[in-house]
Amino acid sequence: MIANELREKSDKELMVEKDKLIKELHDLRFKKIIGVVENPVRMRFIRKDIARINTILQEKKIAEVKAKL
Repeated sequence: MIANELREKSDKELMVEKDKLIKELHDLRFKKIIGVVENPVRMRFIRKDIARINTILQEKKIAEVKAKL
């Protein structure tokens, strides 16, 4: 995911996307334990996407606080 695309989404959309990614990461971890994971590198990309979403959510909160001042 590109950060610019994520910045255009609302907080609610970002949270839904984050929940979806967390579920996918959980499923991949489970498959890894079983030994059936097709693309183990995908786990790294999912973790980075989750971090990217968290960063953008934090940026939006900071911008909100600054706007109130």
